[in-house]
Amino acid sequence: EVQLVESGGGSVQAGGSLRLSCAASENIASTICMGWFRQAPGKEREAVAALYTRSGATYYATSVKGRFTISRDNAKNTVYLEMSSLKPEDTAMYYCATGPGNSWTSPGRYNYWGQGTQVTVSS
Repeated sequence: EVQLVESGGGSVQAGGSLRLSCAASENIASTICMGWFRQAPGKEREAVAALYTRSGATYYATSVKGRFTISRDNAKNTVYLEMSSLKPEDTAMYYCATGPGNSWTSPGRYNYWGQGTQVTVSS
């Protein structure tokens, strides 16, 4: 079982930046797909970004493209989500997850999840 621990969340003003980290308990190169999701109160969990560890391919939701960057540090078994130009609508609990990668936007396709880290963006 893979354990994932997110960190780096916090409160920022609109236009600010944050870097989220997701530390995995095992070699992320074996996980195939690492994804970031977010869920705001009363809303469904939505995919934000994903990284396919073998190819290095990355994917982003339209709402964050150009503002968020997913990356990894294999030596630290950690995946990051760099967030800039943050907007109030980015406010949510952010989760990382890992799975076989056959549908990066579908939460049900991921096997393991972290506990989440809260991001709050004020206007």
